[in-house]
Amino acid sequence: QVQLVESGGGLVQAGGSLRLSCAASGRVFNINAMGWYRQTPGKQRELVATITSGITNYADSVQGRFTISRVKNMVYLQMESLKPEDTAVYYCGASTSRGLTYSFWGQGTQVTVSS
Repeated sequence: QVQLVESGGGLVQAGGSLRLSCAASGRVFNINAMGWYRQTPGKQRELVATITSGITNYADSVQGRFTISRVKNMVYLQMESLKPEDTAVYYCGASTSRGLTYSFWGQGTQVTVSS
């Protein structure tokens, strides 16, 4: 099993920045991909950014503003030029399967961007 713990959320004004962190523990040697997803009330969880063997992938809505990075058992999401529509609960996820299915999730961290 893999355990994930996020931190770094909070309240920020539009145009500001935040950095989210996610610490993985447990069977981390099985992790082949990590990423950030977000969810707002009444909507499905959506992809924000993933990193797989050093290759990054971003949602169109955050391309050029967010940067995902991974160092050992930590994954980060640097968020710049934040917009009110970025307000959501952000979840860290990890995959240990060949199909890159994200089976492990953190508890989530709230990001609120005020206009």
